[in-house]
Amino acid sequence: MSDLKKASRRKMSFGATVKAVLWGFFGVRKKKDYESDAAGLNPIHVVIAGVIGAIIFIVILITIVKLVVAS
Repeated sequence: MSDLKKASRRKMSFGATVKAVLWGFFGVRKKKDYESDAAGLNPIHVVIAGVIGAIIFIVILITIVKLVVAS
């Protein structure tokens, strides 16, 4: 069985994945928590949460710019 198939069967919840991705966007993570996440997160969930997080971040930035420029 390939490593990707094994990794995609990991059991951590999507909520835990979102939390880890948000900490990643912020750039602060304890080594113990990082190692725990690396061992248990489903990589497919990480990609999905990362894309959703990036889209939300871009929408927030565009909204802030529009509000500032409109003033």
